[in-house]
Amino acid sequence: MHDMSNELTTLPKATKKKKSSTVIEVDDIGFSYDHGKTETLKGISMTVPKNQVTALIGPSGCGKSTLLRCLNRMNDLIDTAKITRGAIRILGQDIHAADVDAIELRKQVGMVFQKYNPFPKSIYDNVAYGLRIQGVKKKSVLDEAVERSLKSAALWDEAKDRLKDSALGLSGGQQQRLCIARTIAVRPKVILMDEPCSALDPIATAKVEELMLELRRDFTIVIVTHSMQQASRISDNTAFFYLGELIEYGPTTQIFTNPSVKQTEDYISGRFG
Repeated sequence: MHDMSNELTTLPKATKKKKSSTVIEVDDIGFSYDHGKTETLKGISMTVPKNQVTALIGPSGCGKSTLLRCLNRMNDLIDTAKITRGAIRILGQDIHAADVDAIELRKQVGMVFQKYNPFPKSIYDNVAYGLRIQGVKKKSVLDEAVERSLKSAALWDEAKDRLKDSALGLSGGQQQRLCIARTIAVRPKVILMDEPCSALDPIATAKVEELMLELRRDFTIVIVTHSMQQASRISDNTAFFYLGELIEYGPTTQIFTNPSVKQTEDYISGRFG
């Protein structure tokens, strides 16, 4: 049988060389929640390749969700929070530059949260919401976008006959897929996912995981997960965080089978965390 192991471990390195394949560059980022007194993130540097799933793993409180929220400036909403050093570039643009509007940034960098949060509106209106805010009024355009997004989120067959029904009548797993459909309707470049399966049962989790593998054809995905099994199943690259530091980052196959740092090995083998 053809041995894929070498090809898998070299793949992200090969893509990194080509500048155009890097979507996100995190360059020595420091971040604080208390006006800079203590750093929650301590000099994080990493690049995220295009059309791949990059997983951020590590014990609770290690900084992985904080970094994820830095990528679409979600932390701007906290008064005492600030970037203490470094820069984040998405598609070559410094996201903290004076001319970058956070709302515009979030159109390019969508987010799916841990707890599914559909609006108390119909299934159709949930998916069309972002487009309407952008000023799209034409029914045919909205219809097409709703159908395309629900199909992309593997929800069309279950929802097509109940588009006018409240989204809150869907099951938890369906509501999370609806939130993914709502996110992709505005065609972002990047999708951030903050533990998108932690509130779901195993069957719904498997559907969302399958969906992520499909979506990476069109989007670059960064996911925070507590589940190492999930990271190993769905991600191309894995970053291991501990106490605000990036301990190790590389192809998932390498991180899980041959980590170069003992701390990573201890975490993955369940010795701590």
